[in-house]
Amino acid sequence: MELPVRAPVSGSRKALCRLETKNLSYKLCSKFDEFNWVYGGVTSKKDPKFILKDVSCEARPGEITAIAGPSGAGKTTLLEILAGKISSRKVSGKLLVNDRPMDAEHFRRISGYVTQDDALFPLLTVEETLMCSALLRLTAGRRKQAASRVRGLLKELGLDHVASSRIGGGSSNCGISGGERRRASIGVDLVHDPAVVLIDEPTSGLDSASALHVVTLLKSMVVKQGKTIILTIHQPGFRILELFDRLVLLSNGFVVHNGTLNHLEERLKSAGHCIPRHVNVLEFAIDVIESFVIQTSETLKTANDKDDLKLRVAYSNNFEEKRKLLSYPNSHVQEVLILGQRFCYNIFRTNQLFATRVIQALVAGFVLGTIYLKVGNDTGQVALQTRIGFFAFSLTFLLSSTTEGLPIFLQERRILMRETSRGAYRASSYVLSNTLIFIPFLLMVGLLFTTPVYWLIGLRRQVDGFLFFSLVVWMVLLMSNSFVACFSALVPNFIMGTSVISGLMGSFFLFSGYFISKDKIPDYWIFMHYLSMFKYPFECFLINEYGGEQGKTRCLEFEEGECSLYGNGFLKQQDLRESQKWSNLAVMLSFIIGYRVLCFFILWCRCYRARK
Repeated sequence: MELPVRAPVSGSRKALCRLETKNLSYKLCSKFDEFNWVYGGVTSKKDPKFILKDVSCEARPGEITAIAGPSGAGKTTLLEILAGKISSRKVSGKLLVNDRPMDAEHFRRISGYVTQDDALFPLLTVEETLMCSALLRLTAGRRKQAASRVRGLLKELGLDHVASSRIGGGSSNCGISGGERRRASIGVDLVHDPAVVLIDEPTSGLDSASALHVVTLLKSMVVKQGKTIILTIHQPGFRILELFDRLVLLSNGFVVHNGTLNHLEERLKSAGHCIPRHVNVLEFAIDVIESFVIQTSETLKTANDKDDLKLRVAYSNNFEEKRKLLSYPNSHVQEVLILGQRFCYNIFRTNQLFATRVIQALVAGFVLGTIYLKVGNDTGQVALQTRIGFFAFSLTFLLSSTTEGLPIFLQERRILMRETSRGAYRASSYVLSNTLIFIPFLLMVGLLFTTPVYWLIGLRRQVDGFLFFSLVVWMVLLMSNSFVACFSALVPNFIMGTSVISGLMGSFFLFSGYFISKDKIPDYWIFMHYLSMFKYPFECFLINEYGGEQGKTRCLEFEEGECSLYGNGFLKQQDLRESQKWSNLAVMLSFIIGYRVLCFFILWCRCYRARK
């Protein structure tokens, strides 16, 4: 017997997807056991704890399939396996798409997966959020329809009235409501019109009206477009429960029921249970699930076989054609432009990063300029040490002031992992766009700092000296920003990131040669001297101030009315040469590039592990 499927309206020829699992099992094991399971070897003798055990179920096109059960039953784990988030190497049994083994990477690109936590940029508007997702997920040939697609999706999701409102944070009074944020999250994974949509707890944290609105929206997509929608849910209300076409009920990793709601009610009654009027069928089944399993264990297989009728339809060839043409929707250049635009929105709307950083640079420049006012015109040992102290403090301030970008990098990493796992863009495009956007921003910050401080202090009063000083400051800011970006890709959270970055910055200051001279550093620590980001710009400041032709005539110290130390003599004392001002810049540039390349490799490895 073949079961009919509700076809999409308007004669759509989109591909339909049917997902099926056969005897699927997933066990919780140690990293050691995981390695041996994948590559062969001896595993531990302890009995493994199965999260899922012999799960057989299906999700059909034109239906909403709800995965339900008590906490810890394995609902989210099953959804992640169906979404291709958990490697097939860690799972036993069969996972089929249209009766063929799932290609996880391909499936992630043509499906939509909405996690329980809404990973959205709070400073983007709803329309900007959907538009960026559309531009990244749609191919070049379909991007002309992106704006039209977003407008239609806003109306379909009931978000057109908040299209220009910012998403906002979960705990913030500004921004859209929780239900609207949830619908926006769903919209992000619907812009490329996926055949399959998987959603983890779509009603979590919502009031009853918002929850019903979300599920009603999903139901309309099923009826009108023939999508396959799979979601997890804990204890839905009566009205929400009626919208589900198929129910997979789990208990301790086992499938207790796989079929319609009416069939579940029949099985409960046949097992001798009387369902109270004020309790819905699913809620009551979860309450009595232990006895339900015991009483129906012998008949479960027969019932499941009855529900597990084979579905045979003429699936569209588009599904297989997409597999053959699998690639990124956009070119590298297009990805960089789209991500760069989104990153600009985030920077210029983040007051803590943009406005505060601009004001901080300007105020610091004026304050330091007034503290060291005209010290550049003085001579003598005290004036020399004062200028050197200013250079050291300025570098400490500049290298330490870019760590506030760490929270933004960490937030972006979370969204990056989700988007790259769905094949939206390459990790290299993200790193490149991030770098390009920060270049002009940090140039502006550097000029706001150097312009007042340089002339108020009275450092070498020549335009080329000011320009080189500004160039070094800009390179310092870029170097520090790249350093923070690199370690934000590596550390697990903000607390760890702050500790690691602060510790390494302190080490750079210590081994720079300012606090302890190079010849006093032990041989086994000398490598830190050459890795110090403090050393190279500090030497550039000294060479810029005391080198060149003017260094030969500029007197720094007098003894008995005669000059005892000229600028070039001081540089010789410090073992510095004029040519080092450019070689040091080259080293600083290599630090900037090196940390960015390292950032890319770390993110690429993270994304690769997430995909595999």
